[in-house]
Amino acid sequence: MIVADGLTKYYGLKPAIQEVSFRIDRGEIVGLLGPNGAGKTTILRILTCFMPPTQGSAKIHGLDTRVQGLKVRQKIGFLPENVPLYEDLRVRFFLSFAGAAKGLRGQSLRKEVDRVIQDCGLGEHDTRLIKHLSKGLKQRVGLAQALLGNPPILILDEPTTGLDPAQIVEIRQLIKNLGGERTILLSTHILPEVSQLCERVIILNRGRVVAEDHPQALTAKIQRGTRTLILVRAPQEQLMKKLASIKGITRIAPTEKPGQFLIESIQDETIRPLIAKTVVNSGWDLMEMTSRDLSLEEVFVHLVTEEAADQGGREAT
Repeated sequence: MIVADGLTKYYGLKPAIQEVSFRIDRGEIVGLLGPNGAGKTTILRILTCFMPPTQGSAKIHGLDTRVQGLKVRQKIGFLPENVPLYEDLRVRFFLSFAGAAKGLRGQSLRKEVDRVIQDCGLGEHDTRLIKHLSKGLKQRVGLAQALLGNPPILILDEPTTGLDPAQIVEIRQLIKNLGGERTILLSTHILPEVSQLCERVIILNRGRVVAEDHPQALTAKIQRGTRTLILVRAPQEQLMKKLASIKGITRIAPTEKPGQFLIESIQDETIRPLIAKTVVNSGWDLMEMTSRDLSLEEVFVHLVTEEAADQGGREAT
């Protein structure tokens, strides 16, 4: 459904993205993840035919974005980061206007407007002026206009930026409900967004793809050994010294929670029972022990930091 092949874009002499390639199949929800300035917006602009790449190609539903821009736009519903809404219009009128701009007419237009109002939970607000809506409701109106015409592909750029926690939950659930039938590319720098919504992630840094896989697979590739969280009532220095003497433990560090420690060790099924035995035999109270894999945030930081170090090394040579 979405195929990027060697996308490169220069702004003057500065490359925004370089040799970016990926594929997103029908029905997938994929996160485009990266720090600010990584090139996410540039990629979205190319995919939505806002501008051409300097090199490489992008195809949407088999259509080339360079030469078939109008047909590509018919296949895409796009929600930009800053939703362009005519705030002096009422919700239903604005959606009718947007649908007409997409080529819908008559009964088809009315049915589509009714459908997206229903799907986006705007039924109680369809006669209100957009300027009187909350930020979350405005975001729903923006998503509703993206869904007009029932496009098979949705491209969402930072869909929850500026929303309060309750609104974020609502928009995430709405996006999740839209998956399955549609292919969704979600660009964000908010890691919980990706963890909760996306089946696969594409991680960008400095204009390049540094990783692409399922979150669990990325964790498995990067995580070496096991990670264990323990909650113990014990003197910190004595505990850390005692546990450090266990063969196979590579790192012990206190967390922000009082009495809690993160223990990294080699992959060995005997390590955790030995940790528990050591704590109890030392006369300390072991209140909790759980395994803890790397979070997506930790994977992301590792990949970005590693790529930056490699880049620095190449520049030094």
